[in-house]
Amino acid sequence: MSKKNVAVVMGGYSDEYKVSLKSGQLIFDSLDREVYNVYKVIVLKEEWYFLDDNDQKQPINKADFSTKLSNGESLKFDVCFNIIHGKPGENGELQAYWDTIGQKYTGCDFYQSALTFNKKDTLAVLSKYGIPSAKSIYLRKGESINEEEIIKELGLPLFVKPNQSGSSLGISKVKAQSEFNKALDFAFAEDDEILIEAFLDGMEVSVGVVDFNGETIVLGITEIVPHKEFFDYEAKYEGASEEITPARINDETRILVEEIAKKAYNSLGMSGFSRSEFIIMNGIPYMLEMNTNPGFSPTSILPQQAKIYGISIKDLCGNEVEKALKK
Repeated sequence: MSKKNVAVVMGGYSDEYKVSLKSGQLIFDSLDREVYNVYKVIVLKEEWYFLDDNDQKQPINKADFSTKLSNGESLKFDVCFNIIHGKPGENGELQAYWDTIGQKYTGCDFYQSALTFNKKDTLAVLSKYGIPSAKSIYLRKGESINEEEIIKELGLPLFVKPNQSGSSLGISKVKAQSEFNKALDFAFAEDDEILIEAFLDGMEVSVGVVDFNGETIVLGITEIVPHKEFFDYEAKYEGASEEITPARINDETRILVEEIAKKAYNSLGMSGFSRSEFIIMNGIPYMLEMNTNPGFSPTSILPQQAKIYGISIKDLCGNEVEKALKK
């Protein structure tokens, strides 16, 4: 049987592209060369290109997502392994494009990607399934803002975050009213829509959920202990946090978190990798968000959880490709 051509598609249009390149490299290195021909494709705002073994660029033909090899032969991909964090790979744009041209790809479909990239809409949908979240206020850029009313309703401290952004970019913890406007500007720099959330005083956990060999499984529950005020970009990617797997919670709480995480995944019709964030307060897991293309560098949470669970990165990635081939 001939090997399938797999493009590991990385990069993106946001500040998260640097993380995506690291995630893509791990997947590129891990996919089984006995089964697949593996290639790198970089998607950036200014250009889409195939990167050959000599680090030479060849443009991607957007009509059919093909490229040319150095010998002039055309190269088509059987599967695109989507590991772009943020736009356009985590908000549905790339999935909709691939659907249009008939290109198979890993991970969730267009709808799930677009929905989960919007924090407000995700939490609204999941509330219908009884999954709790923090009290929040949604604002669009240009709307009138009454900070005193917002603070009166949500209390202090509170969080201000972009509605559609990843890697904790643009998030601030506001502890005094004097910090409020600065936090708004910081969030609006990332997105035209923001969420202002009440502070939940509890343990933050990150829960990896995937569908593996036809079954929805929880890879692990990781406790996040940030060295700063909260789990921001620096804490996630620059070592400013302690990540403890498994989280230091009792069996009753663990089972509840696993049940809610799986319920969220299945209720949204998810597939592929996911990592959901919760705050556990008074024994109740409150959902913050779901990431459908979570960080996948060697130091990222999901690969660490898979290792502890007992699934190799090669098998985890191979499972994704095989599912995509059957679409």
